[in-house]
Amino acid sequence: MSTDTDPVTPSPAGAHHVAPPDIRPWWLRPKTFVIAAGVVVFAAFMWRFGGGDIRFSTEHRPRPGTTFDWDYFFALVPDMLRGIWVTAQATVAGFAVALVIGLLLALGRRSRLRVVRLPVALFIEFVRSTPLLIQLYFVYYALPDWDITLGAFVTLVIGLGVHYGTYCSEAYRAGINSVPKGQWEASTALNLGPTTKWSQIIIPQAIPNVLPALGNFLIAGFKDAPLGSTIQVTGILAFATAASGRSFDAGVEPYTLIGIGFLLVSIPSAWLVRRLERRIAYERIS
Repeated sequence: MSTDTDPVTPSPAGAHHVAPPDIRPWWLRPKTFVIAAGVVVFAAFMWRFGGGDIRFSTEHRPRPGTTFDWDYFFALVPDMLRGIWVTAQATVAGFAVALVIGLLLALGRRSRLRVVRLPVALFIEFVRSTPLLIQLYFVYYALPDWDITLGAFVTLVIGLGVHYGTYCSEAYRAGINSVPKGQWEASTALNLGPTTKWSQIIIPQAIPNVLPALGNFLIAGFKDAPLGSTIQVTGILAFATAASGRSFDAGVEPYTLIGIGFLLVSIPSAWLVRRLERRIAYERIS
């Protein structure tokens, strides 16, 4: 009896089965959800348990008459690592807040309601036009007069989140505007609801376009996080200040060390952002 089906050709002995590539969009792949969930959990952990009151323990002093004491330099390494860990905690938690706030601000600025759009635009311009240091001082020292008291670490996280959230909002807005007009028209023609249109069509196409900018904001936030030392967060700048204060010198060794510490964190972070850009690269529907 003949059939219309093609005969199945057996695989040669010893041949390895190659799994087909995952052609699903990046936002529907399970690995994306795992990474996103991991970032959220890590940021929440940093928010809750990060920023402990560290006491730097190194009691070494540089030898008198030396321009650069290498023994003193290496003795400061453990304290530097503790300080940079606090700074990295605040950066990650603050940037996670910035990503959420930035998206909400970008959507608010695109609102058709002037009563929503104008206050959001004014808030973004105000925050972007004032220094982060002044914002931290206001939250930490002025808000208690209104019975709102926050810890130093939480203040730093909120300050970084709000400050860089305004910058992220402009990056999001540029990414949303870069989505082709045909995608908007197709969403309308298919009668998609606002939630479906934004979550399945617009935002997944906008995010890859803004990843380089978001990566730059992450690195910039890490370099601004040491400002937390002005509100008693014992981060990497507090470490250098404490070390130079103990030795009563210019602090060449500790400040050189924190420069190296920044490089050790910033360069791998930039590399990971570039890897992420390539990972979620996609083909735009023309």
